[in-house]
Amino acid sequence: MPNKKNNNLDAATLGKIVLARFLALPLSTYDRCVTRIESSQHFAALAPWVKPSILSHATACDGAAGTPVSSSIQTLGEIRLSRGRPCFVYHKPGFVREYRFDEAEIERIRHSQGFPGELTATLHRLRLINSRNRLTHALMEALIDIQTPYLVSSDPLQLAPLPQAHMSRLLLARGTLPLVPDPGRLSRLIRRLSFKMPDGKTQPLTALFPNARQLHCHRIDFLIKREKTLLLDGHLARPLSDDAIAELMGSQYGVALSRRSIAAIRHQLAIPDWRRRGERKDYLAVTGGFSPLLPLTPQALSTLVPQHPGVYEIRSTASREDIGIVDYSSSPSLPRVVYIGSTRDLRKRLGDHLRGNSGNVHLSSYLAEGVARVRFRVVSEDWRSLERQLYHAFCETFGAPPPCNRMSP
Repeated sequence: MPNKKNNNLDAATLGKIVLARFLALPLSTYDRCVTRIESSQHFAALAPWVKPSILSHATACDGAAGTPVSSSIQTLGEIRLSRGRPCFVYHKPGFVREYRFDEAEIERIRHSQGFPGELTATLHRLRLINSRNRLTHALMEALIDIQTPYLVSSDPLQLAPLPQAHMSRLLLARGTLPLVPDPGRLSRLIRRLSFKMPDGKTQPLTALFPNARQLHCHRIDFLIKREKTLLLDGHLARPLSDDAIAELMGSQYGVALSRRSIAAIRHQLAIPDWRRRGERKDYLAVTGGFSPLLPLTPQALSTLVPQHPGVYEIRSTASREDIGIVDYSSSPSLPRVVYIGSTRDLRKRLGDHLRGNSGNVHLSSYLAEGVARVRFRVVSEDWRSLERQLYHAFCETFGAPPPCNRMSP
């Protein structure tokens, strides 16, 4: 007997599957779905029995802080502060849409003459939109209640641990939803959503659901970043060992972690051990012997840059929000380091960068958008080794690589 596909699912199971898939729709696809349904003739035909409205206590706008929301990565909305209290503003009216049904009349028509198939399908889609929007809004209200300290301060140390299973139980206890907010449904909804913080930075919604290990990462990262200041002030004689970090985690955060766990988290954060941190060189120190900053122009290349091997550093005044620039300068108007490289022929390689022929699209966009400067150091051999030394010193000094260095040399 041929193996038949299971096409005999009961209505309840099939409904759960459809809802799960609808919750997992990407935000842009979902927005188009709502717009397409509301502009259809079938929706217009349902006007006597379906009234569009918005969810209670929900706010939506077509733009955020004067900025159009049409972008390659669409966000659900943004956190705004009102009298020190966070509130959520949705970026599209469709994200807070709620349809009110004349259920008695709809049921009467079904039993007397029935709806055409197209209208029945549209009614079903409108109910799906209600389910998704109600779950999303209940979720955002609960997140604001729980993560207020973080949403106000943007300090990851203020995040509260929040497993999705705990959020599921909380929403269930509130009893405001017509559907069961089980962890599976929450996971499908959350995984593709993002939002904007008050500082304008976009974050995935999953950032508001940290587990214990993620919180440990934030705390250990903070302790090690503070370490440099304590060393300079004389409060520490040497960088913190893993045992010392474990002791601080216990005394400051009430968390008991083994030395092995601390080491594992350090490796995850790409933080060297205390011996290497004690030996690392400051970036400004290892760039001794570099030329003065020169304009990256054809004239400067032909007259001031030799055709010799060496290492170089490119700076730009361009400000690109889509690529995080390390803010280590005291003034935002100063050119910032965007790329570190080495080459057998400084003049030729820098000329390739200037003409956009180097194959580095991100660097080309920086050079096109801002005033570029370059400085270099001529070396006769091992220029690749010196480039690696510069790169690692930069990362250790400023906490991240230059934005146009896409991989470690």
